[in-house]
Amino acid sequence: MKSESMFRQSSVALIAAVLGIWAGLASAIPAAHAEVVFPPGLRVGLEPPSGLILSKTFPGFEDIDRKVAITLLDLPARTYEEIERSAFNKTQSGLADMKRESFPFVSGIGFLVSGQSSENGGAVHKWFLLASAIGKDMAVLINVAVPDSARDVYTDAVIRKALASVTFRPAPVQEQVAMLPFKLNDLAGFRVMQVLPQSGVILTDGPTDDLSRQAYMIIAVGAGAPDDAGDRGQFARDLLASAPLANLNVTVADPMRIGGLPGFEIRGKALGLSRQPVNLVQWVRFGSGGFLRVVGIAGNEAWDALFTRFRAIRDGIEFK
Repeated sequence: MKSESMFRQSSVALIAAVLGIWAGLASAIPAAHAEVVFPPGLRVGLEPPSGLILSKTFPGFEDIDRKVAITLLDLPARTYEEIERSAFNKTQSGLADMKRESFPFVSGIGFLVSGQSSENGGAVHKWFLLASAIGKDMAVLINVAVPDSARDVYTDAVIRKALASVTFRPAPVQEQVAMLPFKLNDLAGFRVMQVLPQSGVILTDGPTDDLSRQAYMIIAVGAGAPDDAGDRGQFARDLLASAPLANLNVTVADPMRIGGLPGFEIRGKALGLSRQPVNLVQWVRFGSGGFLRVVGIAGNEAWDALFTRFRAIRDGIEFK
């Protein structure tokens, strides 16, 4: 379905932040503390208080017995101002005795909201830290929840010390690739440019992240594929229609077998990100309740050779 196409949405507790898989890979500032722990795949970490361990169910840390949690949401910096307006709204719902303040951390200054809330009939103290890496396309929203019954262990001073240790790092590409539901057994000379955790990856064939100047691929998985074979062609066309391409001219649109499963191939010509002429191919492989989408885009030069490499990457995809 279209929500699984080129653009993916991630909902956060305080604001909706749109993450585009066509965006470039962000750089970061190096970690400053040896004790900082980074949840797998995230560009941000902190020094967790004693008693908190990496969670197996969400990006962050938890003390299961005491029901304490620190959740980290790794975001692009362009969402910072919008989240700030929501997070520091005077009418913020769900929090009593709310306090807003500037908050220094190891890499800069962020904004902290704290207050009391009620969950499952019990009082819970909460902290929300919004921070960004100066000059980088990186931001984080951290949510800390401590029930009153655990406040003697996780005091305000303990939580503030942890939040003050927030540190950014370059995108851990290999960690992120390992979290995908599929393996890329053949990169055919391409390199990983950006990973969308749990959903997809962008590959490119060049030294920069400027997708308007070099060949690239989008590989992503989605849910909600049609069961009826007669609907798959239109489904594939709808997916391609969401791409940031202009003047799309489809030259081939045929069903085919891909990896032993039903699939659909579309080839065509269009104007690319900088309105330069490009060739493109999209393969959609259909499975039980979901689909794999592989898109390759390149200029007219050396298209035949690139098409062969696109196909090699497609055929080397293996689901875990």
